[in-house]
Amino acid sequence: MAKHRIGWLPGDGIGAEVLAAARVVLDRLRLDAEYHEGDIGWEYWRREGDAFPQRTVDLLKSVDVAMFGAVTSKPVRTAEAELTPALQGKGLVYRSPIVRMRQLFDLYVCLRPCKAYPGNPLNYKEGIDLVIFRENTEDLYAGVEFGTVPEELATILGRLSKNFTPFQKLPGDEYAISCKINTRAGSERIARQAFEFAKKSGRKRVTIVHKANVVRATDGLFLESAREVAAEYPEIAVGDANVDAVCMWLLKNPFNYDVLVAPNLYGDIISDLCAQMVGGLGFGCSGNIGSELAVFEPTHGSAPKYAGLNKVNPIATILAAKMMLDWLGEEDKASRLEDAVAAVVAEGVVRTYDMGGTNTTSEMAEAVAARL
Repeated sequence: MAKHRIGWLPGDGIGAEVLAAARVVLDRLRLDAEYHEGDIGWEYWRREGDAFPQRTVDLLKSVDVAMFGAVTSKPVRTAEAELTPALQGKGLVYRSPIVRMRQLFDLYVCLRPCKAYPGNPLNYKEGIDLVIFRENTEDLYAGVEFGTVPEELATILGRLSKNFTPFQKLPGDEYAISCKINTRAGSERIARQAFEFAKKSGRKRVTIVHKANVVRATDGLFLESAREVAAEYPEIAVGDANVDAVCMWLLKNPFNYDVLVAPNLYGDIISDLCAQMVGGLGFGCSGNIGSELAVFEPTHGSAPKYAGLNKVNPIATILAAKMMLDWLGEEDKASRLEDAVAAVVAEGVVRTYDMGGTNTTSEMAEAVAARL
């Protein structure tokens, strides 16, 4: 019996190609694992009305960890029009399966390292090494939304908030509401993960990202909760800043930052900004981590125009596999894999199109594997 049971979720577009590249390096590492493929993504929504079928939910309950490729995301109205005829008109709503997965399995930590590997022609500045902890289940991604606002909701909001009165006068189909929901428990636990990581890895500073000067209730709660956790780690410097200022200062001097912790939406934004500073989405890897399950993925989308072309950069997915190895306790294999990626990038012989080269997805995977 294999040591590790790994869920394998290719998804849409280039998802299958980048996961295949990850398998090349995992197999070269002789990881003692068995892989169980699961169905997820746009095509399952279109054909079955469910982008995250129950059979895949059950699969994830039976594995230790999972690797996820990419899924296509489309607006609700576009999605409904592309359902098979038998499913149209039934009120089915497309929702990102990865968001649903995060909530269903309480994968509350979104861990996103952003590291500039020497020799990468896409680096903004050499030496950048940031880690972002994004709360992964709450905030504006909670999924409590109203495309048409019910009259009873408008009445309640009008009674409770004088600031809402101008909107209450509009017809319900003339505006929409998305609820931003942050809890004290959710804010505390993501902050604790950030500070624990900083402590264990020798990081010196944690920056709390928020917009509490304007979004006073929810972001105020996040900031207050994170500062209470920070008080338990006096050896780690702590600061806080508005998300807009953080974006500006990250570009001016990324070396002033070390670990950042943020609510869901802000974490999503700044992690993509940081990914671009270290090579773009071809280098952006991510872990969705809970107490029982973790799912690792590249942060890029399904890129349907590149599907089947064997063209895209698989390093993001290979680095996600490195994160998975760390989570599984396979630190030696994880270190060897990262060293191999760094060596290929530094050498500069094998480069995919985004790095200014002409090599294919599979050639990049083989180059990394050859260094193991």
